[in-house]
Amino acid sequence: MARAPEGEPRRFPRRVYGVGGEPDPRFSLANERTFLAWVRTSLALLAAGVALEALALPVDADLRLVSATVFVVLGLLAAAQSWLGWARAEVALRRSRPLPAPSLAPVVAGGVVLASALIAVGLLL
Repeated sequence: MARAPEGEPRRFPRRVYGVGGEPDPRFSLANERTFLAWVRTSLALLAAGVALEALALPVDADLRLVSATVFVVLGLLAAAQSWLGWARAEVALRRSRPLPAPSLAPVVAGGVVLASALIAVGLLL
């Protein structure tokens, strides 16, 4: 792994910043904004899960609990996607390679559909 030139600080994580060359700062900043969007999504999913259990909603209790659990798990997956996606995209930028697709996005989207369907069914029961 390449060492930081004299006078240059080491950057974390080294497995990302230790490869390739410096990309255009605009691309790295756009990648950071995407990271932050995934973090906001994660927080919203966690809040949805907590709200389902904290508020007295007219939803079947068992379906409400399952839906809340799905939202919390999705929030954790979205947080993982934020970090993993940022690192994978930054490495691709540094190596001048195509950007990878967000690997957990289909799982998060499918989970939101599932949890929402559970709430809808719970409202009907």
